[in-house]
Amino acid sequence: MTVMTRKTAAHAPLPATRDSLIRRYHALLSGDERGTRQWLAALLAQVSVEADDLPATPDQLDAWSAAHATAVAQAHAQYLEQRRQGGPRRYFANRSQALWFLQQVAPTKAVDGAWLHASLRHWQDPRFHGLIRTYLEELGEGDPRCNHVLIYQRLLSRLGCLETPALDDQRYLQGAVQLALGCCGDDFLPEVIGYNLGYEQPPLHLLITTHELAELGIDGHYFQLHVTIDNAAIGHASKAIRAVQQLCPAHDPEVFYRRVRHGYRLNDLGLDTPSLIGRFDLDAELLAALERKRAFGQFMHADRCRVQQRTVNQWLAEPGALPAFLQALQSQGWIRRGQNPSDSRWWSLIDGPHAPMFGVFSAYEKQLWHDWIAADWQQPIRPVLPGSWQAAPMPGYEGEASEACMDTLITRMAGNRHALPEGLQATRAYLRATGLAQEGPH
Repeated sequence: MTVMTRKTAAHAPLPATRDSLIRRYHALLSGDERGTRQWLAALLAQVSVEADDLPATPDQLDAWSAAHATAVAQAHAQYLEQRRQGGPRRYFANRSQALWFLQQVAPTKAVDGAWLHASLRHWQDPRFHGLIRTYLEELGEGDPRCNHVLIYQRLLSRLGCLETPALDDQRYLQGAVQLALGCCGDDFLPEVIGYNLGYEQPPLHLLITTHELAELGIDGHYFQLHVTIDNAAIGHASKAIRAVQQLCPAHDPEVFYRRVRHGYRLNDLGLDTPSLIGRFDLDAELLAALERKRAFGQFMHADRCRVQQRTVNQWLAEPGALPAFLQALQSQGWIRRGQNPSDSRWWSLIDGPHAPMFGVFSAYEKQLWHDWIAADWQQPIRPVLPGSWQAAPMPGYEGEASEACMDTLITRMAGNRHALPEGLQATRAYLRATGLAQEGPH
């Protein structure tokens, strides 16, 4: 997975340019690939002078991966022991921070698997089957219940976080990298293989994230799925190593492996997951949410409603007055911090279908209010175990694959389209046309 959910070493962010990351990301989403090869080449030149932890030769990758898996398992065991002894959560102090994190990494999750798109064209070469199988599993093999992008979108929808907030430009870096690798994969095959190698090694923070989301009552199925599917024994991590070894040319292995290493290092561009999570500031997030509402709410309140001799409209009309407004709500007893939010009159105004301000705040914004009011008060949360299900055969699409043009199918399975209905349908047709659909036990 991405630097947001995979890697642990942070590199300096890319310098800001007129060609912003968010602009490039959305251009690639829309199918506009102009300048992508040059941009990707510039990134690879940047990381070419960096260090990495890969072994000297491809035949040492199995031992390297095994050592990595052992280290992660030991660190996770230590984490669990610390929690059993009463230690606090390492990542998420409250539910707001978890929801904030899920939104921060959403641009990358929206293109899950995109970097492997070009591998689909090599379905007749068995050496590519591990990469293709990895991509097809990211796509849920065309089942909308199992497509990773749709799983994540459903999670955000259930949490009331489906609308992407304004994010820092750097949050679009890894998503843009993945889309660029997907559309330029034929020119940058060794780099794609190297990126995939790094992305599919299960990291410690994925295990911790899964554990703590469940504690906070958030279904971590998406993250649990990647704990299991990326395993180093037979999962995506193992398939990534086989791809390096099987596709390494005999005539010039040094050049190939050097390019693999450059692709591997692309994973480290941007912030690592713990550093990103550590940037959450509850006070700042709440004030930012209120500032977004201020322009819409400054004329919507009756003048009889006063807080410290000022109407709510007056408070909202003054730029920069929101911190003082929050303090005034506390001084006047509308908010009782450090207690159950239901003890505060303010909470009764915004929570529930019959609340006077029902619908004013999104689910995420209400969670910010809840956690800010509660402060050190902790409400017991019933843990949610990650969901799981078996994919059932999808009816109604027989007969299409044999008649479809492979180029059309592959185009519809690109990272910016595979979660759409036509992409899901194309994935199922591709499986039938290539004979790569996996059979279950008999």
